[in-house]
Amino acid sequence: MSKIATDFGVDSALKALGINPINEGSSTGSNNFGSGELLASYSPVDGALIGKVKTTSPVDYEKVMTAATSAFLTWRKKPAPLRGEIVRQFGEKLRELKKPLGKLVSYEMGKSYQEGLGEVQEMIDICDFAVGLSRQLHGLTMHSERPGHRMYEQYHPLGVVGIISAFNCPVAVWAWNTALAWICGDVCVWKPSEKAPLCGVACQNIAAQVFKANGLPEGISCLVNGDYKVGELMTHDQRVALISATGSIRMGKIVAQAVAARLGKSLLELGGNNAIIVTPDADIKMTVIGAVFGAVGTAGQRCTSTRRLIIHESIYDKVKGALIDAYKQLRIGNPLDEKNQVGPLIDSDAVAMYQKALQKVIDEGGKLIDEGGVMKGVGYESGCYVKPAIAEAQPKFEIVQHETFAPILYLLKYSGDVQNAIEIQNGVVQGLSSAIMTNNLREAERFLSVSGSDCGIANVNIGTSGAEIGGAFGGEKETGGGRESGSDAWKIYMRRQTNTINYTTELPLAQGIKFDL
Repeated sequence: MSKIATDFGVDSALKALGINPINEGSSTGSNNFGSGELLASYSPVDGALIGKVKTTSPVDYEKVMTAATSAFLTWRKKPAPLRGEIVRQFGEKLRELKKPLGKLVSYEMGKSYQEGLGEVQEMIDICDFAVGLSRQLHGLTMHSERPGHRMYEQYHPLGVVGIISAFNCPVAVWAWNTALAWICGDVCVWKPSEKAPLCGVACQNIAAQVFKANGLPEGISCLVNGDYKVGELMTHDQRVALISATGSIRMGKIVAQAVAARLGKSLLELGGNNAIIVTPDADIKMTVIGAVFGAVGTAGQRCTSTRRLIIHESIYDKVKGALIDAYKQLRIGNPLDEKNQVGPLIDSDAVAMYQKALQKVIDEGGKLIDEGGVMKGVGYESGCYVKPAIAEAQPKFEIVQHETFAPILYLLKYSGDVQNAIEIQNGVVQGLSSAIMTNNLREAERFLSVSGSDCGIANVNIGTSGAEIGGAFGGEKETGGGRESGSDAWKIYMRRQTNTINYTTELPLAQGIKFDL
């Protein structure tokens, strides 16, 4: 292990999570079989090798699917409250291992240790939510138009749920899906990002302990590792009833087409191009806190990261000045060191994308207020650390219309009524998260009205980044329309069935149709 990994206890964290730090070997499925090539995981924190996992071959995949489909036949028969008890135990295991898992998330992905702990807390929270939900998978009772008939609806498990997750939230998004899917009686096959495979191994190890202790089939939770080719096996597989995919819009369109071709179900949570509107009635201090955390948290690699700040011309210079002062105070460095606020980008490809975006701003006629750049010197040897950048731009710039997964904040000016700002906010293809900073009740209500934000998430006086477990998470337009986590998001993991019971000795037909024999 590297010096940073040793000094900050990553080696002991891996041990606590049951991971061999150099060669994890097979981790492709619930039964620890695998014959694919080795996939190496390097930390963006210091560039060091953390470990290796075996990727999933087509033969391995078939073994995984056999285990999963077999386990479903047992798992679906468990009453939902008993399934809830298993999820409760899983949540307790996460509480025990919160610190080591949070440390692995931080080291393998690069987000701050505080954010790593926060991500594991999200896993714990969704388990708590799911346990309560296990006694509330309600259907409806309807009145039949036929005398002596009872009519109602109920929900049944779908079967195998395939989960494709992204590197930026390497454990929480899986848990959002898995905890609900398990409660609903489904089994899960998970392909974590190839950029954070050890986080997947760690979660699989934790889940396997719980299922083994309860004498349940391992196939309830399965793991497959590899690149997009492994994902393609899932998306084209008729046995996978639902594909939940988190990632780029480009990836989501490919997944959607493949799943739709076989008339399967998709849950898509794709890109965001999130904006905060700042009106003349905004609290500037609150605005700066929300905007800075939203723009630089996780080094701008959240799907809910703040990309655009739409500021009224009357306060534009004041807000810009406050942001410049705030950015000067940011501490960039090793994310395991809790003194630092901004860690690295995930890899060199992300750095190149960041640099290309900054150049594009200049080429389109924009201006870099803070030029950004790649960090050099001691502590930045991985080459993945960059300075959060602020740019003045126009709403229709091509670069502003696209999501760059990096800490770049575009300042956009608006004039006149708040509706002008709302039109700018809505003028992109993405529709994930949005916010308005204002103490004006009318502006806030207009932002939340039918003619306001067109995003799946719309906030008042908080930023775009982050979400609570209790609310459904997801967005509209090319963000995909999927919903995960809270509210009634559980329904996508189940199939709805309408039932009619005739408790008479006659057989009246609907709509009064006569069919006498």
